[in-house]
Amino acid sequence: MSVGLELERQYGDAGFPVVCGCDEAGAGPLMGPVYAAAVILPPDCDIPGLNDSKKLTEKKREALYGVITDTAVAWSVARVEAAEIDDTDILSARMKAMQLAIDALSIKADFALIDGNRDHGKFAAITTPHITLVGGDGKSASIAAASILAKVSRDRYVTEVLDKAYPQYQFARHKGYGTKLHYEMLDKYGPCKEHRRSFLVKWEAKRK
Repeated sequence: MSVGLELERQYGDAGFPVVCGCDEAGAGPLMGPVYAAAVILPPDCDIPGLNDSKKLTEKKREALYGVITDTAVAWSVARVEAAEIDDTDILSARMKAMQLAIDALSIKADFALIDGNRDHGKFAAITTPHITLVGGDGKSASIAAASILAKVSRDRYVTEVLDKAYPQYQFARHKGYGTKLHYEMLDKYGPCKEHRRSFLVKWEAKRK
């Protein structure tokens, strides 16, 4: 069952003609950037199978990526690099990535539906008029679409760029998450410049 556009219509009727959905991907991994996407869908849009990216297989997400980018009125993807995550914090980086994605839309959004329960961190905040929605990617079609674009974009970057740049870590296999294999590779090779050192504090402590 696909997620619908009821919330988008509700806020459209409340005086916000252009409503976007926004979500991020890659908050948990030990390496690489955090990604975010923003999507504005047409009011009569119906994308079969559209759902929270975490509930879809990689193959299904890849298939929906093209459908979403072809169907959307506007869409954008943004990222905040690992070094900036370390310099600030992951919550601030997530908020910054989401606002960057909203700002990069070719059509200005009057209102944003934000997945999650946070809209600001210490160093960044969502500045577009918005509402936060826990489980939003299961409630709003535009958030679900954004969750897929963010996840697929990050996975492609990790697989096609970072895995090739640092083959010893086998990033394509674990996408940077703290799996047994990833920690084994860290133990063997130590961190690279794409690793989030602020995420490796406990691991570093064990090495001493």
